[in-house]
Amino acid sequence: MTEQHPSQEEDLSAAFRALGEHLKKVLHTAWERPERQQLQNEIEHGLEELGASLRQASDEFAQSDVGQRVKAEVEDIRARVETGEVERIIRKDLGKALQTVNAELQKLSEKLRASKDSGEGG
Repeated sequence: MTEQHPSQEEDLSAAFRALGEHLKKVLHTAWERPERQQLQNEIEHGLEELGASLRQASDEFAQSDVGQRVKAEVEDIRARVETGEVERIIRKDLGKALQTVNAELQKLSEKLRASKDSGEGG
């Protein structure tokens, strides 16, 4: 009788299956370790405390004089936008800026034209 030897391919497959099982056990064991669980609890607790501190700081700022002024200024800006005042101011300032640019371009154009005309006559 001849003894059958598993092929090298089957040996590799079995080795990879064993490796996968061992990795799975190691990861599961590491995940279940008290140290990992303690670290997770510390991180979760730290994040909860950070959130509470940020909420408290936000509430304190909102109640402070500076916070109240900022809130009032934001409300003022919102009201100006809603009433169209901001748009009117922007249109007015933009109109003035465009008039200034156009006037300067006109002066430059006239200066260049005069320079050209005096160059041709010479």
